Amino acid sequence: MASVETAAEHERILREIESTDTNCIGPTLRSVYDGQEHGLFMDKLDARIRNHDREIEKMCNHHFQGFVDSITELLKVRGEAQKLKSQVIETNKCLQDDGKDLMSSMEDLKQCRVQQRNIATTIDKLTHCLPVLEMYSRLQEQMRAKRYYPALRTLEQLEHTCLPKAGQYRFCSIMAENIPKLRTQIRDTAMTQLRDFLESIRKHSDKIGETAIKQAQLQRSLDSSVSTQPRALIGRRPRKEVAAAAAAGATQQSDGQGGSPLSEQDSGILDVEDEEEDEEVPGAQDLVDFSPVYRCLHIYTVLHETLEGYRRYFNQIVGFFVVEDHILHTTQGLVNRAYVEELWELALSKIIAALRTHSSYCDDPDLVLDLKNLIVLFADTLQGYGFPVSQLFDMLLEMREQYGEILLKKWNITFRQVLDQDNYSPIPVSTEQEYKHYTSQFPLQDPELDKLPFPKKLPFSEFVPKVYCQLKEFIYACLKYSEDLHLSSTEVDDMIRKSTNLLLTRTLSHCLQYAIKKKNVGLAELVQVIINTTHLEQSCHFLEEFISNITNVPPDTVNATKLYGTSTFKDARHAAEAEIYTSLNAKIDQFLQLADYDWMAAVQTSGTPTASDYLIDLIAFLKSTFSVFTNLPGTPVEHATLPGKVAQTACMSACKHISTSLMQLLLDPEVRQISMGALHQLNTDVKECESFARAGPVAGFQGDTLLLAFSDLRQLLELFTQWDWSTYLADYGKPTCKYLRVNPHTALALLEKLFKPMRETSRKNNVFAQFRKTDRDRQKLIDTIIKQLRNLIAQHHT
Repeated sequence: MASVETAAEHERILREIESTDTNCIGPTLRSVYDGQEHGLFMDKLDARIRNHDREIEKMCNHHFQGFVDSITELLKVRGEAQKLKSQVIETNKCLQDDGKDLMSSMEDLKQCRVQQRNIATTIDKLTHCLPVLEMYSRLQEQMRAKRYYPALRTLEQLEHTCLPKAGQYRFCSIMAENIPKLRTQIRDTAMTQLRDFLESIRKHSDKIGETAIKQAQLQRSLDSSVSTQPRALIGRRPRKEVAAAAAAGATQQSDGQGGSPLSEQDSGILDVEDEEEDEEVPGAQDLVDFSPVYRCLHIYTVLHETLEGYRRYFNQIVGFFVVEDHILHTTQGLVNRAYVEELWELALSKIIAALRTHSSYCDDPDLVLDLKNLIVLFADTLQGYGFPVSQLFDMLLEMREQYGEILLKKWNITFRQVLDQDNYSPIPVSTEQEYKHYTSQFPLQDPELDKLPFPKKLPFSEFVPKVYCQLKEFIYACLKYSEDLHLSSTEVDDMIRKSTNLLLTRTLSHCLQYAIKKKNVGLAELVQVIINTTHLEQSCHFLEEFISNITNVPPDTVNATKLYGTSTFKDARHAAEAEIYTSLNAKIDQFLQLADYDWMAAVQTSGTPTASDYLIDLIAFLKSTFSVFTNLPGTPVEHATLPGKVAQTACMSACKHISTSLMQLLLDPEVRQISMGALHQLNTDVKECESFARAGPVAGFQGDTLLLAFSDLRQLLELFTQWDWSTYLADYGKPTCKYLRVNPHTALALLEKLFKPMRETSRKNNVFAQFRKTDRDRQKLIDTIIKQLRNLIAQHHT
């Protein structure tokens, strides 16, 4: 018994040695040496080893032939491998030799491609530069030919069209620097020619007048036969007579008046001495060449006004009246006070008329402001010499309206750019410096937001601080014009407030409406607009304080103009809210267009009915949308929520729109037949909508208020699916009627659609109708219901 147990134990140890990792064999061998049958175990171990050796030998004998065959094949492969290696080396050598030529060709091709690209680039640059050079050459030719008006047109095209396209080249920079000089040269040349013309006209005006008088005298001496000739000939004389008269006049001028005769060098006077005697001569006014006048007029029409031109104009006037005033006070009898005052009144009226005309063409607010400062300095200077200048200050107040309009146009562009560049997302701030930067631009006062750790987000987007800063810049611009006009603080405050109101109610309001109404504005952007306008509305009293601080007029002053910013931002917010409702309903319509009801579907007898796919997607969209309305992603709930009433109105509007649209689908005239199966499917969809409404997508609704949006559709479907006509007909018109919202017109229209296939089937199978008593009874019941519905409609109509 002991030997059997010992053999079993040795067998176990051997199996354990065979199956155990060599690192863990120590405890197993220890158990052998601790026993008394060590020799017996060694014998058994030797037997086991011999057994394994025999199995290994059998396996080797079994695979020996295959091993020998594999060695033989390997030796053969080695020889083939050597041949293959030699072929590969040879092929590689040939490939390298051939590749050298290819690489050389590729390098040449690369260089050609680089040259081709450089040539194409050069051609492109020359295409833009050559027109510049050609136009500049044309400009030089026009300048040499003294064709100054076409030169100005060429200069304008060169500056605004050709040079920007040419790029940044040195010759372009030189041309750009020369453009103002050329423009000044043209202006000065035109004025010089005009002065020469005026001097020549002044010099020869007596000859022109003499010719006109002699023509009139000749006309009076004509006999009656001449009076019958066409009037087109009157005032015309043969050139011989005109030449003789001109010669006589020249002789008289030389003898009596000491004037110089007419000559070709006299600018503005036509030479008629060499014309043929038989040709007609022009009238007195036609003897003058007015081209310098027209040329100067055209040139100054093209050229823009500059402050330097106004400065020279005022300097000349001041210089003239300073001389007159000095002569008045230092001489006796040469000029008197009445003459100087009359001269000043005449000059003042001309000055004001000229300034009104020229300033009306100006559209640069900086130039208008500089002109105003120049006029103030001009008026103060002449007032110091005793000349009355109150009319100039009155004109500056008139120009204030024009300046305000120019500012409104400028800020309209600025507001458009701010709104177009905004991302309509809350502003993220990561550090205290960023937070202080934005709060210094916009008066945000929110203790709860101050306590939140960084990073955090401001509730409004970038356009809120930008718009607020632009409002302050506009107020500063208005204040700059009001300075030095000798106005009281109250008048300045009133002017600034009125201008700011125009900016708010007209310019900014239109820009906000534009941003709200433009295409591709999403619901999230509209929500952000509402949040932004809410904060801007809350900042209006800070603007009031800002104006009061810079004008030193308290905001509660009697008759002080109030800012209309609150109403402006309220109107914009209401427009954004209306756009949200419209956009949301439009999005719902897109889902409803995917509705594809089988209006003749059979009633489902097995399984649980499921809502339509389009409706499931629609409900998912609404859930996501209203989660955005109540909590914009990434921002604290209390700082990025849409006003509760707006969210509730949007949700109720969406539910009503869905209910109305489903009712319209059901009553669509194109749908002529409807089965009970289709009604059950629509009923399932309405249940899905009611489940959405019951879940409370927007907080604030009391009880099942949102479910009322589907009450009309719900009662109609229950009336048909439960076939509860007796209750409807019995309780119709009562306040407690279960189907109070079901209109008999609607019920009749749907019943006829539902009854139509049954009636047609009965008509087709009239032969067998007597055998279907159930169908006949149902048909009679439906006829009765239709009759009673028509009676209700008739009673209600009467």
